[in-house]
Amino acid sequence: MGVKKVALACTVCGSRNYYVAENKNRTERLELNKFCKHCGQYAQHKETR
Repeated sequence: MGVKKVALACTVCGSRNYYVAENKNRTERLELNKFCKHCGQYAQHKETR
């Protein structure tokens, strides 16, 4: 049994840059401010499914 991972996509360019472990207790999608190597800037990244 492995850990299920979800992707974080950049809201500016839409590229999926980060993968994090899924937390089953959350009801809302995860949003983090991370660096996007495609845009070259810090941007909001949202959880995709």
